[in-house]
Parts: sequence; structure tokens; C-alpha cells
Amino acid sequence: MNNKEIITNAKKATQYIFLVCGFALSSWAPMVPIVKDRLQLNDANLGLLLLFFGAGAISMMPLSGYLSKLYGTRIVILFSGLVAAIFLPILLLMPNPWMMGAALFIFGGGIGVIDVAMNSHGIHVQNRYGRPIMSSLHGLFSVGGLCGALGLGLLMKAGLNPLTAAISISTLLLVILLWKFKSLLSKAQEIEVPEHHTTEEHKTKAISGWFSARILFLGAACFAVFLSEGAMLDWSALFLKENRGVAPELAGIGYATFSIAMAAMRLLGDRIVERFSGKTVVVAGGLIAALGIFLAVATPWVPTTLMGFMLLGIGAANIVPVFFSEGGRLKGIPASVAIPAISTMGYAGQLAGPALLGFIAYHFSLTIALTFTGILLLSVAMAYAFRKTSV
Repeated sequence: MNNKEIITNAKKATQYIFLVCGFALSSWAPMVPIVKDRLQLNDANLGLLLLFFGAGAISMMPLSGYLSKLYGTRIVILFSGLVAAIFLPILLLMPNPWMMGAALFIFGGGIGVIDVAMNSHGIHVQNRYGRPIMSSLHGLFSVGGLCGALGLGLLMKAGLNPLTAAISISTLLLVILLWKFKSLLSKAQEIEVPEHHTTEEHKTKAISGWFSARILFLGAACFAVFLSEGAMLDWSALFLKENRGVAPELAGIGYATFSIAMAAMRLLGDRIVERFSGKTVVVAGGLIAALGIFLAVATPWVPTTLMGFMLLGIGAANIVPVFFSEGGRLKGIPASVAIPAISTMGYAGQLAGPALLGFIAYHFSLTIALTFTGILLLSVAMAYAFRKTSV
């Protein structure tokens, strides 16, 4: 097999891995109301339980980078993918909140590790492919989100019980993972971007970079945008079920609508950013996303709620790629420092932020919690609009 075929196959395999990760993650969304009812949890307790998922993912993310350097991203993708796929149906078997929290921690850890490893692998493939592919990869992650959000509900609608439906999805994920594993780049084939700093210089820049005002601004903005994605993953199904009267087996349609919109916009993302400035994409996207949230919570009808979720997906889709691109251009801070710092703060919003929404929902209401998310998105748009654009 020649080099071109190797890279082409690796690119296709990486696309499938992004699809698998999005599929596994979003399959949890329609399971949230089922777990809440089975364990008889209130909103605050559910929010606390969801924190275990975020804690698992965030705590394991640094381990992913370390293991990838030792064994290559392909091996890390395989084993973390196996953990995520196997633990997906196990989430429906846990008999009490404590065991559920432990299972969610492990499941979240698997998702966090494969997320970092597949993005790193995507960079290696892009380096050898010679053309940008990251936007399309993230688009396929959103396509996977659509498949997961709808898949479990459709299987249940077809007559399968939730556990059997989850096992069916888990089996599909395992088949894809094992099928495409061999086509991923090995450690020897991965291309690292060379560093131009000594070890001591790099350590100094790494420490100072995390506390740079520019990094903190981009990280906080990423936190807000990722939190809106986490809100859709963990709370949209519950909102539709309890506030809009949607049947449990169809409650995943909210996250599916959001995922369709986000996937479409991400697949077009490279051309959109090229045609318009990054600032325009962030400001307009933030305003559209905030409008979507406000529309979803302010109107009592299911169609307008789903329209709001769609606007949220359209608006938020390309904001984070702009932030990552800016982080890679920051003067005096290496991209190898900026991107992990921004990513960590961002994923904290997606994975741990929804737990905060649970406490807001418990003390006020789920409507207020989602409105708070819209206010954060509006703040991102306004802050970015009036901020100096120099990097």
C-alpha cells in the first residue's frame, strides 16, 4: 500500500472514530430521563450525578496525552473506545446512585480519553494529508450525535427495552471501532509538529500561558459555548419530557435537532470562516445561539422549542473553531500550550457545567437554568464584539 492510500484510509478511519465518539456520547442523552425515574432522583441529585461523568472525562484527559506519547494515539483510541462502548449499557444496570456515579465516572473517562486522542490523531492525519480536515471531523462527531440521540429512541419505539437497545448500540460501536482500528496511523506514522523551545522555556511558557489574560478569556468563552452543548446533551430530553409533554422514547429529538443543525454548519465551517471574519462568526453565532435558547424556553409549543434548539446548533457550531484558531496564533504562547489550556476549560463547561444547571433547576426551575445558558452565550457575543482583536 502506497503512502497516499495509507493517508486516505487513515482519514476515513478517523472520520469513523469521530462518528463513534459522538454516537456513544449522545446515546446517553435519551437515557437521562430513564435513569432519573428508575433511581427516583430530583433535579439537584441528578445534577450531582452528572458531575461524575464530567469528573471522569476531565480527570482522564491529561492521561490521554501521556499515553498517546507512549503508545501512539491509535492504541489509546482502541482501549478508550472499548471502555466507552462497553459501559454504555452498564449505565442502565446500576441499582443505586453511588454505583451509577462510579459507572458514569468510568464512562466519562473513556469518552474524555478518546476525545483527546482522536483530535490528536486527526492533527497527525492532517499533517500528512496536507489539507484542513478538522472541521469535517467535528462535523461527523455531530452526525454521530444525531445517530445516538435518535437511535436509542427509535429502537425503543420498535419494541426493544432500553437495555436491549443500549446493548445493540454498544455492539455497533464495537464493530466499527475494531473494523477501523487497523487503518489508523501507527505511532511510527504519526507526525509531530516540531517545537522550537528548550525544555525550560517550554515549561515557563506552559505555566505562564495558562494564566494569560488572553488564554483565560478564550477559555471562559469556550466554557460558556461548551456548556450550551452539555445542556443539550444532559437536559434537553428532560426539558421536552417534563416541560413540553414529549413521550420519553421521543425525548431525544431535541438533541437530535440540535445535532443536525450543528453538523450541517460544521461541515460548512471552513468556507464560512473563510468568507466572513472570525469575529463576525463569533458575534453573530453567539447572538443566534442565545436567541435559540430564549425561543426554546419562552414558547410553550414543541415545534418552536425544537426551532430554538436548531438555532442554538446553527449559532454555536463554528464559534469554538474560531477560538482554537485564535489560540494557535497567540503571540508569545506556543499553540501546544494554548490549545490544551483552552480545550480543558472548554470541556469543563460541556462535561461539568450541566451539573451546575441541575442545582439551578432544583432551586428555581429547568427553564431558568436553560435561560442562564442563553445569557452566557449573549455575554460571549457582546464581550467578543467589544474586545481588541489583536493576538
